[in-house]
Amino acid sequence: MARTIRFPLLAITVVSLSCWTGARHVASAADQTDRPPLVLPDLIHEALARNPELVAARKQWEAVTKRVTAALSLEDPILSVHWWNVPQSFNLGRAENTIIGLSQAFPFPGKLVLREQVARRSAEIAEQALRAKERELIVRLKQAYYDLFLARKAIQIHHEQVQLLRQFVEVANAKFRAGTGSQADVLKAHVELSLLHQQRPVLEQRRETAAALLNTIMARDPLSPLGVPQEPPLMTLGVTIDDLSSLALNARPELKAAELAVQQHEHSYALAQRQYYPDFNVQVQRFQNVQANDGFGAYVAMTIPFAFWTKSKYEANVQEAAASVEAARAQRRTLENLTRFQVKDLLARIRANEQVARLYHTTILPQAAQNLEAARVGYRAGKGGILNLIDAQRTWQRFHEEYYRVLVEREHRLAELEQVIGVDLSGRSEEGRNGHESQ
Repeated sequence: MARTIRFPLLAITVVSLSCWTGARHVASAADQTDRPPLVLPDLIHEALARNPELVAARKQWEAVTKRVTAALSLEDPILSVHWWNVPQSFNLGRAENTIIGLSQAFPFPGKLVLREQVARRSAEIAEQALRAKERELIVRLKQAYYDLFLARKAIQIHHEQVQLLRQFVEVANAKFRAGTGSQADVLKAHVELSLLHQQRPVLEQRRETAAALLNTIMARDPLSPLGVPQEPPLMTLGVTIDDLSSLALNARPELKAAELAVQQHEHSYALAQRQYYPDFNVQVQRFQNVQANDGFGAYVAMTIPFAFWTKSKYEANVQEAAASVEAARAQRRTLENLTRFQVKDLLARIRANEQVARLYHTTILPQAAQNLEAARVGYRAGKGGILNLIDAQRTWQRFHEEYYRVLVEREHRLAELEQVIGVDLSGRSEEGRNGHESQ
């Protein structure tokens, strides 16, 4: 008698917990559904305008561009005054000679232009660093966006499984009351339902984390409400590896920066060679004499960089600049090789994800749905056990979660590929089926 009393109490407790959790989910789902959809291009536009990392990179680029004007400018002129034969009383007005001079240093022709070219390449490198930071931010935003979609989809699938298991509980209870089922089947169904409820807090935490990350990337409050992210379509990337490699080698910001670095070091090398040529200093003077006529004078001076006791430092500068050129060229080749590998690797991963997702969509998910329906009909008819039904339900849930995980994985890799080639590929995909229809 004690066993028959304990079982209804357990059933009532589990059912109450199920109803309470289900009510929470319905309220949460209704709240999320009422919000406007999250449109990815709009989020990208907002992030590019507001993200503080990009603001800092943009200001850094603006700061470096100011160096171009400075590099092309001459050194400050020098104003000088000389007093000769000043009396012992230090009365400067009684000096026999006063010389007022204005001098200006002029580098050897070509040096200023080379300095300007070096500074201009630095500014262009900073600009490409900004473009690379933009691509990096877009990748992070897209991945956070689809992570939020996956977290929400996992909660939706979980809710569907809860509703399905409640049906199993009702069927098991009905069979038990009719004497055609066992109490063990009812308990197994209740335990499985409780296990599902145990998963809910983890799923909620994943959704909250994904939403907070997306808000942070867009420079919003991490707790700001978000709408519903759109489901990624089941598509095939319609470009070849040769096309992608060509795009990457011509458009990737990091490669452009590497090429600019080579040019910068080549200009630095040419400038180092120019240091063998003298610089000049020109001065115009005005003479004021006490015992002679006033007059004007001038002088021209030049450096002697080819003196044997100073020539070695210029030779060292040239050797250093030459080594820097070779290092920059090697870094460029390394990045080119890495880019080709990344394109090949990411494209292979995308192709694999597309094939797996299509297999799930066309074969595995329909078969899992048929298996679940057959197990449900068989259990109602007394031709199968509750374990078969629960196993079919678990399989259906796992395959659905895996299908959406593969879709999101494909979007992650596609975003990384877009970062590598420096071009948006959203218009280069061929759509097979727009999304997934519920099985």
